[in-house]
Amino acid sequence: MEQIFQYVIHLIDIWGYPAILIGMALESANIPIPSELIFGFAGYLVFLGRMDFNLAVMTGVVGGLLGSIGSYLAGYYGGPPFVTRYGRYIFLSEQKVAMAQKWFDRYGLITVLLARLLPVVRTFISLPAGFAKVNFIKFILYTIIGSVPWTIALVYAGMMLGANWETIRTIGHEASLLVAGGIFILLLYYLNKKSKNA
Repeated sequence: MEQIFQYVIHLIDIWGYPAILIGMALESANIPIPSELIFGFAGYLVFLGRMDFNLAVMTGVVGGLLGSIGSYLAGYYGGPPFVTRYGRYIFLSEQKVAMAQKWFDRYGLITVLLARLLPVVRTFISLPAGFAKVNFIKFILYTIIGSVPWTIALVYAGMMLGANWETIRTIGHEASLLVAGGIFILLLYYLNKKSKNA
C-alpha cells in the first residue's frame, strides 16, 4: 500500500491539480487513499510556490464531491448487494460500510456532514446515504460543508510544515480522533438535553 501512496505523490508532483481532483474522487469513492496524504503534499507544493492555496482547496473539494456522488449513486441504485458483490475489488470491506451505516442510522442525514471530519467513516458515509435514498441536493450541500474545513486545515498544515509535511499523516489521523471525540461528547450532550426536554 505504501508503494501506491508514493505513486499518488508522484502523480500529484507531475500533474498537479488534476491529480488532486482524481485522487480525492477515488478517496471519496471508497478507495483507501488518505486525504492527509493528498492534501499534505498539496500544501507542501503551496509552500514551494508550485501551487495556489485556494485552487488546491477548491480542486480537492470538487474531487471529493465527485467521488461522493459516485458512491452515493452506487448505494442508491446498487444497495447493500453492491458492496457484497463488488466491494472486494475496490478494497471496500463490509465491516467498514457497516460502521458508516451504524452512524447514519443513528444520527441521520447530518452524519454526511459530521463524517467528513472522522477517520475511516468519512470515506464510506456516502454509500449508506445512497442506501437510504436521502435528498440528493441536501446530500451535496452537507458533503461540501463538511469537506471544506477539513480540506483547508490539511492543505494549510502541509504548507506550514513545509519539508516536514509527511508528519501530517500522523497528526491528521490523531486530529481526526480528537474531533471525533469532541463530536461524540457534543452529540451525547444534545441527546441528553433533548431527552430531558421531551
